Parts: sequence; C-alpha cells; structure tokens
Amino acid sequence: MAFNKRREILFLYSVKDANPNGDPLNANHPRFDAETSRILVSDVRIKRTIRDQWIREGLPVFIDGEAKTLRSRIGELKEQFEVNTGKEALQRCIDTRVFGVTYALDKESFSWTGPVQFKWGRSLHKAKAEMVQGTAAFATSDTSEQRSFRNEYIVPFVLLGVYGIANQYSSVETGATEDDVDRVTEGLWQGTLNLITRSKVGHVPRLLLEIIYKEGFSGAIGALDEKISIFGPDGKSLTADEELSIRSTNDFVLDIKELNNSLERLKEQIETINLWFDNEIKVKGIDDFKKSIGDKLTEQKR
Repeated sequence: MAFNKRREILFLYSVKDANPNGDPLNANHPRFDAETSRILVSDVRIKRTIRDQWIREGLPVFIDGEAKTLRSRIGELKEQFEVNTGKEALQRCIDTRVFGVTYALDKESFSWTGPVQFKWGRSLHKAKAEMVQGTAAFATSDTSEQRSFRNEYIVPFVLLGVYGIANQYSSVETGATEDDVDRVTEGLWQGTLNLITRSKVGHVPRLLLEIIYKEGFSGAIGALDEKISIFGPDGKSLTADEELSIRSTNDFVLDIKELNNSLERLKEQIETINLWFDNEIKVKGIDDFKKSIGDKLTEQKR
C-alpha cells in the first residue's frame, strides 16, 4: 500500500563507554558541539543503523557496506532483479525508496528526495568524551619486546535524542510504501540493539515515539527531541557538573510535559501513536501522556 500519511518520530537511546559517532577528520573524536558540550550524531549514522538492520533481515538495499564502485554495485542489482536500468534496480531497494538517492552513471541520472529524513541527533544533557589508552596486540618490530599503544575516545554516558519526519509527498517519486516506512522504527530499535561492535557496544534504545497522522494532514509538531527536558532524580534542575556526572538512567528523570502539550494541540489530526518504552528509564508525565492519548496509543512491549 502506498505511503500516504505524515509521520513524526522521536527516538531516545543511551550510549555508555562507547563512541556514538566518531569524526574521522578529528582523530575519531565523538562529534560534539563545543559551545554547549552536547554530543552529536549525524543523520548518516542514524540511517546506517537502520540500513544495517535491514541487511540483517535480508531486505534488498543499495548501500550494502561493501567497498564497491557504483558501476559494480548497479551491475549486481541489475543482475539480481533482472532489470535493465539503474532506476529500475534502485526501485527494488528499500533504502533508496525510503531515504532517497542521487544517481549518475553513463547517460542515466536522477535524484530522489527520500520521504524519511532525520536531523542530527543531540544529547539531552552536557557530556564529554574521554581518551583512553590501551596496549596493542603486537610489538612494533620483530626484535622489540615493547608493544605499541593505541588511543581511542569514549563517552562515559550520554542520552541522545533523534527527530525524524516522514513526508508522504516524496513517496510518490520513490515508490515508498506503508510497509517500508513501518520498517524504519523497527530498524531504529532493533538496529540499535544490534550495534555490537567494539566501538558501539553499549548502545541501548530507551524510548521511541511514532506519530501517524490522518490522511490529508501535512503539518507537523517538529523537533520533538527539543520538547523533552531532563532533571535530577529528585525532580530538580541539574547543574552543569551534575549533567557531566550522569552515568546511568538512575541519575536523571525525563519530563515530557511540553511534548504532551504539543500532542494535545494536534490530537484531532492524529490517527495513531506507537510507543516503544524501556522500563529502566524514568519518565515524568508518562501516565498523563497515555491517558490523554487514550485509544490512539499502541504500546509496544520491550
């Protein structure tokens, strides 16, 4: 079924003793906003988490993580799907239907704006990266008994917020379906759980909210991640030092009052709200939220 209903997504996840999104131009230091001491995660990293999950599930994707030329990859897809053009091949791939693509090869070129887009993720509190040092497995030479050292950056703990929006109008060009867009939220949650590499282990999905609007509605609340506040366990505002000292979900409480108010204003335009919720995180106002949404809410047990 064609995708024809606007959606908004709020995704919160925590990272402990790992690197959320290293910057290769800055010694793989976690991306950050120096002015606010907030950790950043690019939209490309978020899409990769989803795409990697789709690959695990055996779904056809264009960017498969292998080092290949465009000509080589398109050749593989044409053969796999028994089609003659790049456009036909990319119409078979879920990542290009959902996220879009820019294509230029030989005499064929086109550009699709993907219906699902994310803005950069940003931590909900101040955090800082720390450099840790380890010993390499091998010596620097065959005659040396001294092994070399390696340096890497980690973030002790950070809670990140990600906002996404699904634009039904762009799906007309890419061919994205309802089923395709349904797989985005599942890919976010499961994909984060499956970030099990040396630099990424420690990622935990905490809360995922998906708003599905009624057909014909083309507005949006916007920036859902900016409508969440973080406080201390006692409900009081955190000082800068207290924010930097957060090390687990026991060290803070989320307040979703502003988000509740925003949802209330558009309640008549909302068809369904899907909620994934991790019980380790404390959310002030969650009961009021569930009550106000009523039968529009579908809660996913995690």
